[in-house]
Amino acid sequence: MDDNALTAKEAYLLLLLSDANLPTGSFVASSGLESYIKHGFFSDRSPESPFASSSATDPQPPHATVATVNFLRDSLQTYARSTLALIQGVHEAMEGRGPGVLGKTALKEIVQLDGLYEAMTLNHVARRASKAQGVALLTLYTKASETYHMGFSRPSWLPDSEAERALPGIALQNPNHDTFVHELKSMVRRGDTPGHLPICWAVLSASLGLSTQRSQHLHIFLHARALLSASVRLNTVGPYASQQLLLHVVKPLVEDAVRRCKDIRLTFVEKGKGDLVVGSAEANGDDDWELDEEADGPASTWPLGEIIAGRHDLQHSRIFNS
Repeated sequence: MDDNALTAKEAYLLLLLSDANLPTGSFVASSGLESYIKHGFFSDRSPESPFASSSATDPQPPHATVATVNFLRDSLQTYARSTLALIQGVHEAMEGRGPGVLGKTALKEIVQLDGLYEAMTLNHVARRASKAQGVALLTLYTKASETYHMGFSRPSWLPDSEAERALPGIALQNPNHDTFVHELKSMVRRGDTPGHLPICWAVLSASLGLSTQRSQHLHIFLHARALLSASVRLNTVGPYASQQLLLHVVKPLVEDAVRRCKDIRLTFVEKGKGDLVVGSAEANGDDDWELDEEADGPASTWPLGEIIAGRHDLQHSRIFNS
């Protein structure tokens, strides 16, 4: 994460967004872990351990724990590489940098980023889970009944002065965010854009005023936590071991994944008749912007995990949707 001091607003938002009770449907997804186990990749009794040992007599973790950590590491690396640039792009569009003022231009950019992630996600199982969780996040922000707004949107019955006193800088940050998120959710419902999880996460976090860096870091942490939650239900680790891993093992894995991928950026450049295309920002400011996919762009770095995740629906019995 960045070195800036954590404000009270951001601290509260981090607590809020990291709540396991958020109704986003993440508990039904294992991100390919269930299929990975069912295909026998946890049956190796001596998997390569990610933990350095100074002596052969040192205590060793159970093989299932080692296999779980190995899966966590590979999944975090590929997920960070494929999503962090998109989260950055959504935040920039919604913060009004360049051509991305909040409105039709920003919405067009976000839809194109959403389409890019759809094209990058090669298996239907991951697409299905990502879209289900994505629209759930938008619904969390815009949920409303005939009388009262619910979810994260400011209650219609709460006066501006009270909202600002409760959460300074959030309630009155941008009065257009409610309309913007609602319009995006309507497009997802109509099938005009897929509404993938990382895109909708970035829209939600930007609307609430969370910084790009903290949004990226928290998103990767939540991916790791969801994997450990799935591993408990799949009985590869116990609930106490899961919390032990979350405290002592996950932090460096998350920080390494974020460190490797946080500087990958996507920028929209007007070409031709004003069409927006995705390119990578060159340090020299050259107008000929191109995307070097291997060096600069988002990518999937774990083909095996992608293939195994795509075979999820072939299992005779399963407890997760992905």
